[in-house]
Amino acid sequence: MKNYYILFANYTEGLLLQDILKANGHKARISPTPRTIQGSVPCGMSLLVNEEDIEGVRACIRENKAAYTNIVETECQINAGRNKFC
Repeated sequence: MKNYYILFANYTEGLLLQDILKANGHKARISPTPRTIQGSVPCGMSLLVNEEDIEGVRACIRENKAAYTNIVETECQINAGRNKFC
């Protein structure tokens, strides 16, 4: 499964895009930008989008001419069982 991180130049751009996506019924959650992909992007905040939602999110970004720096595809690094102790 793939995850997509939408990267921004600043926190304000990220919050504005999150509001646009939410208003249009798309799923994206605020996430720290993984260090492995952060590179030269000054903002440590990103929006995390699941593979099944990315095409709708990209269309929404184009329609609303929303600001962002890059969209990076990564393998899912989230361990669903990390807080299970039994």
